[in-house]
Amino acid sequence: MERSVVVLVVEDNALIHDLLGEALIDGGFRVAQASTGADALAMLEAPEAAFRALVTDINLEPGPSTGWDIAKRAREINSKLAVIYMTGNSEHQYASNGVPDSIMLTKPFAPAQLIAAVSQLLNEVQNVGASDSR
Repeated sequence: MERSVVVLVVEDNALIHDLLGEALIDGGFRVAQASTGADALAMLEAPEAAFRALVTDINLEPGPSTGWDIAKRAREINSKLAVIYMTGNSEHQYASNGVPDSIMLTKPFAPAQLIAAVSQLLNEVQNVGASDSR
């Protein structure tokens, strides 16, 4: 993956936040990080935002925004944004709340699983875009 791909990570647990950032950087991505839903939404809505992927925890403290809310707003802003959800206890809500063409990772997961999920979704978007231009 080229280093120009910027991934926004939204995680309220500082330890997990740091581990995810390091894993993505090691995987060849640039990383921006938010620890609250409000910060994530502000970053997504900034005029200079150039995110290609969103990795978000579902249950964020303090609320009221959830990872479901952030991903829905992110897709309104950029319909091709790769979305990866993370949760330890909300995977049963994925079918009714997840955005289309996203991936759910259940905690705990290996850093390699995160890199694979981001790469898979970015490749799918790239392949769809290539076939659209023919």
